[in-house]
Amino acid sequence: MENLLGLLRIHVKRGVNLAIRDIASSDPYIVFHFGNKKLKTHVVKQSVNPEWNDDLTLSVTDPNLPVKLTVYDKDLLSADDKMGEAEFSIAPYLEAIKFRHKIQGGLPHGTIIMKIQPNRQNCLSEESHIVWNQGKLVQNMFIRLQNVETGEVELQLEWIDVPGSRGI
Repeated sequence: MENLLGLLRIHVKRGVNLAIRDIASSDPYIVFHFGNKKLKTHVVKQSVNPEWNDDLTLSVTDPNLPVKLTVYDKDLLSADDKMGEAEFSIAPYLEAIKFRHKIQGGLPHGTIIMKIQPNRQNCLSEESHIVWNQGKLVQNMFIRLQNVETGEVELQLEWIDVPGSRGI
């Protein structure tokens, strides 16, 4: 991949107050789209507050593409039901990554490097922090699902440099 900038690890932590699509609960999973790439989490049975703790890795060639996610309810006898969708930009996180070499070794664990406020252009449900965490920059975020009555997803982004890539 000659245009590879690096890899983005998305740690899919959990869902909060997701919509009910079965009789009393749902069997949620998430599908992520980034350009022409598609990844998905495992299904959590009968939960509207699922704990996925899945790590998904996307190869990044265009930092301006949004990451799109759709939450589904797994059904056995019919098509899976949509439980909401959202998208978020990785551009602010990648901007912070560009400057990580200047801060390596000089900051205490847990230092907030950048704050991203929720607004009409993003799906953040609360302020998102880019934090220095054990020698790495990570972005923690709560994403509010759209086109659904309720639900949020908690994610953490982590950048992985790839030897021989263009880098950022």
